[in-house]
This record gives sequence, structure tokens and C-alpha cells, in this order.
Amino acid sequence: MRALTWHGKRDVRVDTVPDPAIKDPADVIVRITTTGLCGSDLHLYELFGPFIDEGDILGHEPMGVVQEVGPEVTAVRPGDRVVVPFNVSCGTCFMCGQGLHSQCETTQVHEYGTGASLFGYTRLYGQVPGGQAEYLRVPFGNTLPVAVPDGPPDERFVYLSDVLPTAWQAVEYAAVPPGGSVAVLGLGPIGDMAARIAAHRGAGTVIGVDLVPERLERARARGVHALDLREHGKHLVDAVRDLTGGRGPDAVIDAVGMEAHGAPVGKLAQQLTGLLPDALAAKLMENAGLDRLSALHLAIGLVRRGGTVSVSGVYGGMADPMPLLTMFDKQIQLRMGQANVHRWVGDILPLLTDADPLGVDDFATHRVPLEKAPEAYAMFQKKEDGAVKVLFKP
Repeated sequence: MRALTWHGKRDVRVDTVPDPAIKDPADVIVRITTTGLCGSDLHLYELFGPFIDEGDILGHEPMGVVQEVGPEVTAVRPGDRVVVPFNVSCGTCFMCGQGLHSQCETTQVHEYGTGASLFGYTRLYGQVPGGQAEYLRVPFGNTLPVAVPDGPPDERFVYLSDVLPTAWQAVEYAAVPPGGSVAVLGLGPIGDMAARIAAHRGAGTVIGVDLVPERLERARARGVHALDLREHGKHLVDAVRDLTGGRGPDAVIDAVGMEAHGAPVGKLAQQLTGLLPDALAAKLMENAGLDRLSALHLAIGLVRRGGTVSVSGVYGGMADPMPLLTMFDKQIQLRMGQANVHRWVGDILPLLTDADPLGVDDFATHRVPLEKAPEAYAMFQKKEDGAVKVLFKP
């Protein structure tokens, strides 16, 4: 089959690799019909080389049609249309029972002390082959794939793999009171969708912050108060307070993470790590990693006293300096973590109707053949051509 594979920093290629096969009686093989490019994939493209092997298959936002099932699979059968959550979760352990599928005890990566394995995401998360490919082996066939109806286009459902549950959890964790206010930092795929979900769930004021003109205009078109970081600069806090009665928003969602702009020390540390031999770089990242924290620090500065900061942007550092004095003084609540995909599917599926209240049908900005994936990665990283969400068609 053809699949997108990692070969080095900013070097991904579409190669011919062996087809996946049933290994466990509960496995299924899915023929991928649509698969997404995630902002988290850019961390692999740029930063996490020490934890990836050449030839690893990337991608964790797939959907498709069941091609083959193992002998113990009864929940789906060949021909069924399914979405594959990015968490590799068993659905039956204690953590899954708590709705914490990202902490699945069956697939936790004990070697690195991390949570549930993820499709297409480094040794830190199990080194499971990913879904930017023509076919994908999916374990836990009775509990992991999400069956969706035939008929509507893939764009109606593919975001159930990651974008929708990640954004939904970000809003849930933000605990925006009815009619309250929320600021979303970063209007990439997750931030854009989080703003839509917050408005749908009853937030009175939704503010978005970014510095890419196309992303700002896209948010404004859906009623978001979109603020250009370049225009407001150090006066951004004042601009947000002007929109929230002088107090600051009830909640702030950090949808940026460790690749934030305006963090020269963290950026330099990441670049230096990239120059080290893999073994040394891996040890440094595990024990002394440093993130670019400007987005998180901004979230803490923006949120009103007694408010909530919800972090959906990925951070990976182990020695990140946090403004604990400010956090304590402002009595801030902080919630974060990988999205627990299955926890939110029941809430989201009823919204994926012809009415399309979240705008999923036209959420993608680019639909490209899988063979063009390397060019799409480069475009997405550079935020060129208005790229917000890229879908691959194998």
C-alpha cells in the first residue's frame, strides 16, 4: 500500500509499504477513504525526531470502510463505514470506564510513563502505525471504531477522529457559564472548532486570537470577535477586557501549545535540541525539555480572577517555568489533557446532521491526494494559501 512515512526533520514521503494484516483476533483492517493532517503532526515534522524511526507511518485522523475483521469481532463487519479515534483505547479498562480513554490502562506506554497509545505518534505513544495510508490495522475492533451511517460525505464524520472531540473537551474543560465569555488562543483547526462549539453551547461572547489573516476572517464569518495579535500586541489584554466588561473572560482556551510565536528562549532550546544526536536529544527532551510558553502565559494573564484555563494545545517540556504566583493569586483553575475521544462521541454525533450547526461540511480548506502529502505538510506548517484544515484522499 501507499503511506506517508517519516524520514527526518521536515522530510516526509509517500512510500510503498507492506499492507497491514490481522494480528489479534479482535483486529479489523480499515480501507482509508479520508484522513486528516493535524497540527500535532507538525510536532513530528519538526521536533520529535529523537522518538521516531525512519519509515514510521504518520497520521491519526482517519475514517474509512472495514475491509477485514478478526474472528472475535462482532460489532462491525466488512463494508461498515467507521471513524477511527486517535486514542488507541480498549474501552473496557478502569480508565476507559471513567471516560478517560486517553489514559487507557491496556495501551499505556510504561517505558516512557505516558498515557494511552496513539495512532501514528512516536515511541512515546506506542509507535502504532498511523492512518495517513491506504489501509490501517485497528485493534479492539468491538470497542474502538465508531460506526457512522452511509450516505453523507466523509467530511461530515471524519473530524470525530480528533478535531471535534478535542475541541469539545476544550470547551467542556473551560466550564464557560451560560451566556459567559471565552477567549480562544489560536484559530487553527482546534481553536476554530472550539470557538464554534462554545457559541453553539451558549457562550455569550466568543473571542478568538490569531495572527493569520485568513484564520481571523474565517472566525469573524461565524460571529467570533477575532483579534489580530500583530495589531494589538502588548495591548491585547486591554482589548480582551474591553470586550468582557473590564474583567477578562470567564475562560481561556489555549489551542496553540508548544510552537507558540513570541517565545525566543523556548524556540532556541527546541532548535538546539534538534541539532543533537537522537539519543542525547531524547534524554534532554524527557528530562529537561523546554516549551515555547507564550500562549499559556497569555491565557493566564487574560482570564478573569477565579476563571478557568483549558489547555488543548500540546506541550512536551519537562522543565517549563510556570507563573505560579499569578496562578495562585488569581485563583485560576487549570484543566488539560489529550482528548478522550469516545467520551464525547455521544454528545457530538447528534450534531452531525444536514443542519450542520458546527459547519463541518465546509470546515476543510484543502482536499488533496495522499501522494501530495509532503507538499501539504510544508504548506500547513508555513500557514500558506489559507490552510486551516487539510484532508488527504488515499
